[in-house]
Amino acid sequence: QVQLVESGGGLVQTGGSLRLSCAASGSISSIVTMGWYRQAPGVQRELVAKITNGGGTTYADSVKGRFTISRENVKNTLYLQMSSLKPEDTAVYYCNAQQVVPPSIKINNYWGQGTQVTVSS
Repeated sequence: QVQLVESGGGLVQTGGSLRLSCAASGSISSIVTMGWYRQAPGVQRELVAKITNGGGTTYADSVKGRFTISRENVKNTLYLQMSSLKPEDTAVYYCNAQQVVPPSIKINNYWGQGTQVTVSS
């Protein structure tokens, strides 16, 4: 089991910055990928950014150059640094972790509770 606790959401002005944090606990050593997703009402949840065990990162085109994903403490904490925020970034942001359960190929997905990010226009 993996537990994810998010923090850092809030109301910011257009052009402002915000950093989201996700604290992971439980079977941390089994996590292979962590990422951030976001969702607004009536809109499909979308990947914002993800990072692998090796440090490889992937970003949605809409956030490239503005958002940075990082991690530390052996996957204990995940961050999303958001800069140059736009009203279009307004959404509930969710932390995600993918867990491999040895010796099978089963992969579990875990989600945080979500944190609201609102960018005022």
